[in-house]
Formats: sequence, structure tokens, C-alpha cells
Amino acid sequence: MLMRTDPFRELDRIAQQAFGAAPGTWSRPAGMPMDAYRHGDEYIVEFDLPGVDASAIDISLERDVLTVRAERRPTQDGSVEMQVAERPLGVFSRQLFLGDALDGDHVHASYDAGVLRLTIPVAERAKPRSISVSAGAGQRALSTGSS
Repeated sequence: MLMRTDPFRELDRIAQQAFGAAPGTWSRPAGMPMDAYRHGDEYIVEFDLPGVDASAIDISLERDVLTVRAERRPTQDGSVEMQVAERPLGVFSRQLFLGDALDGDHVHASYDAGVLRLTIPVAERAKPRSISVSAGAGQRALSTGSS
């Protein structure tokens, strides 16, 4: 059963504001949980955005900075009386610095079951390649490289 009054609600609200867990606004967005890992020749970055509509997600790339912004809006109208409101609402944002090793021109984004997945390929110039070594007369050439 839901409690109608909560003596700790005000304390929780103050603690959230003090530690930065308050709902985000467009001028001060909150962070979002993220996992990032390399799989072969691409990096996978996954963001948890449960309850966010796909149309409320904005991904932009400027130079080598990839920015993900999302907004979770209330699912009910103003005619309801909330008893418990623990799910964060508002604006969430995260920035990734891609650097020269990643190909920002070929980023792919998909959204399924509340998880935004970005696939970022490794730039061709950053992939391992073989370099031929030439030797003096009468010696054979060596090929080195890393895979």
C-alpha cells in the first residue's frame, strides 16, 4: 500500500539537490548511466534511458564531441494526485570525446527497450596494418605488423 505522507520526502529532496541527483533541466541536465566497450573494429556505447520516447532523444556531433540529450516527460496529466514519484523526469545529457582513433562520420544509433546503443567504428587510419621492411642487397624483406 502507498503511504500518503512521507516524513523523509523533504530530506530526500534536499539530498538529491545537494548531490546532483535532482531532475535535469535544459540549462543543467542530469547525467545518464553508460557502458562502453570495444568489439572488434568498433566501439559500442549503451545508455540507459528507460521510459524515454525515441523522439525525445537528440544525438549531435560537433568536431570530435558527440552529445546525447534525452528528455523523460511525465506519463500522466496534471489531473492525478501523485503518491510516490521516484522516477527521475527532465533532461539528461552525456558528452563523449571521440578523438582521432574513431570515425565520427559513420556513427550508428539504435534504441530498443529503453537502451540507446551507439556503434562507433574505429577510423581506418587507427586500425593495425602491416609495414614492409626492406633490407640491404642479398637479404630478404621482412613484413611486420600487429593484428
